[in-house]
Amino acid sequence: MSTAIATFFGDDEFPVTFEDGQRELLWVHDDLHIPNPVSPMYADIGGWWLKCDYMFRRFGTPFASDWISKVINGYVYTAAIPAETGLKAEASEYGARYTPRTPLDEKYAAEIGGYLGWTLPTYAENFLGWWRDRLVPEIKRNFERLDTYDYNAAELVDLAILLEDAIDIHDRHWSIHWVLNFSQFSSTLNLNTVIAEAKGEGDHSALMGRLQSSTENRNWDSIEELWKIKEQVKKDSGAIAEAFTQGTTGADVIKALQTTPEGKDFLATVIEGYQAEYGFKSMWAHEFSFRTWREDPTPVVEAVRGYLEADYDYPAEIAAVAKDLEAAKTECLEGVTGEIRDRLEAALNLSLRMNPLTPDHHFYIDQGTNARVRLVLIAIGRKLVEDGKIGDPEDVMYLKYNELRTLMAGSNSFDAEDLIGDRRDEREAAYELRPRDWVGTATEENLAFPYLSLWAFPEKVYREPSTVEGEIHGLGASTGVVEGKARLVLSPEQFSQVERDEIVVCRMTSPAWVVLFTKIAGLVTDAGGMASHPAVVSREFGIPAVVGTSDATRQIKTGDRVRVNGATGVVEVLS
Repeated sequence: MSTAIATFFGDDEFPVTFEDGQRELLWVHDDLHIPNPVSPMYADIGGWWLKCDYMFRRFGTPFASDWISKVINGYVYTAAIPAETGLKAEASEYGARYTPRTPLDEKYAAEIGGYLGWTLPTYAENFLGWWRDRLVPEIKRNFERLDTYDYNAAELVDLAILLEDAIDIHDRHWSIHWVLNFSQFSSTLNLNTVIAEAKGEGDHSALMGRLQSSTENRNWDSIEELWKIKEQVKKDSGAIAEAFTQGTTGADVIKALQTTPEGKDFLATVIEGYQAEYGFKSMWAHEFSFRTWREDPTPVVEAVRGYLEADYDYPAEIAAVAKDLEAAKTECLEGVTGEIRDRLEAALNLSLRMNPLTPDHHFYIDQGTNARVRLVLIAIGRKLVEDGKIGDPEDVMYLKYNELRTLMAGSNSFDAEDLIGDRRDEREAAYELRPRDWVGTATEENLAFPYLSLWAFPEKVYREPSTVEGEIHGLGASTGVVEGKARLVLSPEQFSQVERDEIVVCRMTSPAWVVLFTKIAGLVTDAGGMASHPAVVSREFGIPAVVGTSDATRQIKTGDRVRVNGATGVVEVLS
């Protein structure tokens, strides 16, 4: 058994129930993807962890055999299962229990590790071509079936079968995700290793972060399209421009647009056109209980309104990103000569080619696939409301998979409305809790799990609390120093309150938050590491950012004057 560096097995404020074998694992709160209490349906069929065993099996990883979840006090925690522990996962009431199996012997571990090292360069070298030529077309074909399905004409039994197909599509897409992710993650780790070797000891995280940017991807496509709509409104001299001028929120603008023929046509063509292509995202993509932009045009119109207010200049923004990326490439190779330069150039070129895969796989899988499963569930929810079995289509998110299936089939074995009501209450109560960063046992071995850097581990275990009053420590994710007024943002309803040049303080960001990056001066998050969404997007927009603070949202309130140092990772509350 590895020596414990630290343990947390629960307390009165955050009690934890463990099954056999769970105390020895390191369970990390997944605030990177699911910072809020999770819905029962998403936890049952939607989680990213459901296909991790596929990744470990396919690549032959000697360091892990699975990556599983556990819901604690309403929040998702995940743990990697080391391949050599001799444990296997089995379903239980509290997540997963672990029972003995034949351990991975040292000889086989070395051999399968050799297989990983033998095949991985081929994945890294070729995956971008596989993605564009074979896998994205497959994903689009699957999307076409779901997007063109006539939900209104379908009977409940038809939708039940469609849900099974949607889950199959979800699982297939997440299998693709993990092949992509491991291929890209490995190329990034290789670049980091070669940079450290070529540049010597020291902190190269800022440079490595800048080298993860890209200028051609689906995220920038969606931003460019919003900018084009903004430019169209800006040039308008009639009812459309007037609606955006008079409205103080997206909802206000929509109401004004609906009062004129020009406005109605704008909503039906321009806005709905954007929704059809880019609307499959929500405030939190790793959840089924948040409405998508496809269902509600308000976030789209609000984004355009914000772009107008800031007079956002997309061409200048993308040019600045390209310029900084070129400067980072020059800095990376500067002063490096000989054989190590050849290796560094090869690692750099490979990693740069893979960079667009981060936003692209979010667009197609994390957002696009999860959103479409949600839309099937909501269609089922509408039918169940018509049948009088539930009161709101959103209620289906408070059922588990098999509970929903039996309810659709006519089961009366449980009172659905009472169960849903209890679970809604439980989830609301969970919002009042402050989840711990991790529970269980932290050891050198489990902290070495490569993906934990996304959650700012092992730093969060080793980090000492600040002894300076008003000083908060995290990871410097995007360089620069900025001082200004803080704006605490915990929900999408607060987006419209964010003013130009404020410093946003939040738990985490997702692609739906990008609309704020066009006008804010800095960013501080509780969650995330150097390769997380807030870190990458802050660097792309040139905004100083500190991520992975754990508790900035508890220590900073709206109106506080703060200083953010994106190089040192220090946030100071000045007044």
